[in-house]
Amino acid sequence: MNYKNLGNTDLKVSTICLGTMTYGEQNTEKEGFEQMDYALDNGINFFDTAELYSIPAKKETYGKTEQIIGNWFGERKNRKKVILASKVSGPGLKWIRGGGNQFDQKNINEAVDNSLKRLQTDYIDLYQLHWPERKTNCMGRLGYVHKEDNNWNNFEEILSILEKIIKSGKIRYIGLSNETPWGLSKFLEISKIKKLPKMMSVQNPYNLLNRTYEVGLAEISIREQSGLLAYSPLAGGYLSGKYRNGKFPEKSRYKLFGNYFPRYKSDIDAKAIEEYYKIAKENNLNFAQMALKFCEIQSFVTSTIIGSTTMEQLKSDIDSVNVQLNESVIKQINYVQSIYPNPSP
Repeated sequence: MNYKNLGNTDLKVSTICLGTMTYGEQNTEKEGFEQMDYALDNGINFFDTAELYSIPAKKETYGKTEQIIGNWFGERKNRKKVILASKVSGPGLKWIRGGGNQFDQKNINEAVDNSLKRLQTDYIDLYQLHWPERKTNCMGRLGYVHKEDNNWNNFEEILSILEKIIKSGKIRYIGLSNETPWGLSKFLEISKIKKLPKMMSVQNPYNLLNRTYEVGLAEISIREQSGLLAYSPLAGGYLSGKYRNGKFPEKSRYKLFGNYFPRYKSDIDAKAIEEYYKIAKENNLNFAQMALKFCEIQSFVTSTIIGSTTMEQLKSDIDSVNVQLNESVIKQINYVQSIYPNPSP
């Protein structure tokens, strides 16, 4: 396994992070335990979850993933071996604390305390804001339409609230998710000016079909030591090749919940996927492993978050750390990107 520092901390996280959002929906507790055991035994020390999970987000499954992880900690007595990341949900879901502003003192404290109970731990290593409170073009929405809104994030207030929780020992470090270049730079600016905690990471989508992070956020990540935790590195499974030619295997995410995941379904996506698949085949590479390794080797990426529903998938994904992409393969990948630039932002 490979490791990098989380932000400018001395905390070394595995460059493959175990994503857990399927636990409690597509994966049973027993299957989740098996995945976590295998991941830890194979060098993965970084797990990511959220209060919102399982996915798809539903009131009935809210918090289930954290509960399964907590039960695993309770049985294995190994909490100190894992660097644990979780998230407080953003606004909009009425069944999570009324759905309004989630980043005020009352709601953040309640979210942290409830996550700690479900996770059966007294601290979370990395606590992330799941999506912005303000109205902006995140989660695949192109084009920014400005609307004056007095209910925007108060960045300084949020950082001050999180600072108090850090001082209490309940969380160690903080990060963002589904954030824009302006949002990350604003948080970093205020943390410097006001001497408040720094955002150590940004968890955004990044894969061969969506390299938009490179445009504005990559430079910030490198210069400010606030790296990307790349989610959806396999584009929801499309970059494993299993959905080629319109086939959707039984129990796969898109077979079960296709309407919930609208990305990666366009004709342009399909053409790009075929070209990337050809590169893997011509170079005797496993398609999924090639896609994962491409993410892992980017200088602005701290860790690549994998999510698997089967042990076969998990083992193959973790083995991607041993894959080498030569200069020729990188050039071929970049050529396809130039023809089909970011078909699924």
